[in-house]
Amino acid sequence: MRTSMLAVVIPTLNTAAASLPACLGALAEAPFPVEVLLANGGGTAAPIPGARVLTTPRGRGAQIAAGVAATTAPWLLLLHDDTVLAPGWSAAAARFMAEQPEGAAYFRLRFDDTSRAARRVERLAAWRCRRLRLPYGDQGLLVSRATLAAVGGVRPLPLMEDVDLIRRLVRAGRPLVGLEVAALTSAARYRRDGWWARPLRNLSILTLWACGVAPSRLARWYG
Repeated sequence: MRTSMLAVVIPTLNTAAASLPACLGALAEAPFPVEVLLANGGGTAAPIPGARVLTTPRGRGAQIAAGVAATTAPWLLLLHDDTVLAPGWSAAAARFMAEQPEGAAYFRLRFDDTSRAARRVERLAAWRCRRLRLPYGDQGLLVSRATLAAVGGVRPLPLMEDVDLIRRLVRAGRPLVGLEVAALTSAARYRRDGWWARPLRNLSILTLWACGVAPSRLARWYG
């Protein structure tokens, strides 16, 4: 068996989730060895062809941390189970891994929605990434195992584990690179809550976290 160059760690609460086949299918384009690990924190944990399923404590940060610890590849891609990487992701990832071994990379946010409201939120996300250096977890995060370890790894937080990690990477002076490949992400929460209300809720949660509110409390409000 060839040694994997990249381990993809996907936190999930149900390995039978409808979003998983598309998420996993997009990973198959990689011409290099990829290890796929589903860190399952509850619900159905049925076997998935081409992926290893690991039962973990529930909570996204804890699930990702457990998944990282259970893999050995020198590079890691932290990915949500309702995110589908666009064709060409593996070539962009390979270039980044060759050129920026001490940095981290994320993909361009794209929603599975054709509305103008979706495009508006995508533009706001691009501004946030460019000006505030703050991509979110639904954009994926590509980082070397060495770099991740150097900044303290993924903390077992039930929410905000992505923001916490990005902030530590930025403070450590690690390059943070946006890849020009889309990460197609579910817009279900935005359609449910509203294209104005959902970003405002996310901003409120981010502000409360910055003010010291416990992630366990924020997770209950996130929805």
